[in-house]
Amino acid sequence: MAHTDTPKSPPQKAGSWGQWLTDRAIRTVIWLLLALPYRWRVPLCGWVMARIVAPLAGWPQRIRDNLALTLPDLPAAQIDRMVARVPENIGRTVIEIYSGAEFIARTTELPLTGDGVAALEAAHAAKRPVILATGHFGNYDAVRAALIARGYSLGALYRPMSNPWFNDHYVQAIGTIGQPLFERGRQGMGQMLKHLRGGGMLGILPDQRMQKGVKLTFFGKEALTALSAADMALKYDAMLIPTYAIRQPDGLSFQIVVDPPIPPSTPEIMTQALNDNLERLIRQYPEQWFWIHRRWKP
Repeated sequence: MAHTDTPKSPPQKAGSWGQWLTDRAIRTVIWLLLALPYRWRVPLCGWVMARIVAPLAGWPQRIRDNLALTLPDLPAAQIDRMVARVPENIGRTVIEIYSGAEFIARTTELPLTGDGVAALEAAHAAKRPVILATGHFGNYDAVRAALIARGYSLGALYRPMSNPWFNDHYVQAIGTIGQPLFERGRQGMGQMLKHLRGGGMLGILPDQRMQKGVKLTFFGKEALTALSAADMALKYDAMLIPTYAIRQPDGLSFQIVVDPPIPPSTPEIMTQALNDNLERLIRQYPEQWFWIHRRWKP
């Protein structure tokens, strides 16, 4: 659980008073939600995110813009439904991550499904490096929790939040789900590569726009995409396996899906295969992807 005590003045960090106050508000909301039973807290956080946070953050228009670009033939009723349900899924994901042991307990017994399970289990038995590529879909940390509970040495690469005070308790929350964690940057990358070279597994989310990425396609549109997952897979003879957690109709449980490994080729071909794989899943469950990202920003 994140600490929510409010000091009289912000600690000395490279952030603004506005960021500090925002973090205080977020901590308070999280603290109040964590006082509720899990089965109430998760849907309530989804409601708060959809009805209060999303409009204030401008998410409805961003979702509509992304859908207009990529799925222009989508019926208006489905667009309206997604404008409500995409933030709701994000809200559920946030409070699940902060729920620590309660969230982990709901993932430990989830079966692994999909045509890539045998390859993943064989790699684990042989201590072969594996890169698990997922996306901002369903609750991506459910995959990590489920595999760590099975004894998989699964680390995760994360990008620090721009708000330094929020970042502190966010890293604490994702660290509760499992270790090790690797922060993007020189030191974190060095630790991550050592973990991978030692036969560990790495979870990575390559579905955000990367300024220094290459122009690949996603939903038929150019999208700057990082090649790092494929680059590392080729360099360290690691399997590159798409893996996802699909939220189920009850809103609280998940199906863990492990797809077949991406065949080794070039970083561009392999990364495009990851884009295509995630796109197929999003088309099946469009409300579960985080359409709030500026994935196709010029």
